[in-house]
Amino acid sequence: MPDVSPPRDQDPRVDAYIAEAAEWARPILNHLRTLPTIACSDATETIKWGCPWWELGGMLCGFAVFKAHCAFVLPHEGDIPEIGALSADGQTKAWGSLGKITTLDDLPPDTDLIKAVQLVAAYNQSKKSRPPKTKQAPAAKEVPADLVAALDQNKQAATQFEAFPPGRRNEYIEWLDEAKTDATRQKRLAQAIEWIAEGKGRNWKYQR
Repeated sequence: MPDVSPPRDQDPRVDAYIAEAAEWARPILNHLRTLPTIACSDATETIKWGCPWWELGGMLCGFAVFKAHCAFVLPHEGDIPEIGALSADGQTKAWGSLGKITTLDDLPPDTDLIKAVQLVAAYNQSKKSRPPKTKQAPAAKEVPADLVAALDQNKQAATQFEAFPPGRRNEYIEWLDEAKTDATRQKRLAQAIEWIAEGKGRNWKYQR
């Protein structure tokens, strides 16, 4: 068993959660509670979705008690193959990475659970260090003939439309194409030319 680091401040809500659990569940919950801060001394207790959770650079692990079993959750288990090996062969998984836990004997060795929590912590850290994904600019849609003709009749609108980024142009094109009738399209076209000439986007009313 690894050396136990001094625990961080414990959340009294977790105390209350365990105290309210059935008598058979308390030894399981109390034992599981010791593991996150052994694995990662900087982990902090909290309550999420009504259940105890630990955080460190993101969600680290959590547990819950149900009517007849407990569950221990390790997020990102689909991205960390080593965590999948913790479940007993043939065991039906419920909510939680270890399936249904009804006694302390259902738990893997503490060293395995501690290692799993550390793997989640490392995964969280690696996500934080990844460069943010760059959003690809939308491709410009083909400008319909009636909008081209209307822009040709309004120099100010044509200049503004030419300066719009593709996404803003597309908003007007899609708005026109969504018209159910020709009358609606013509009404929208007139309104579009007015707003475009003023340099406004299609959704300018909702933009700050």
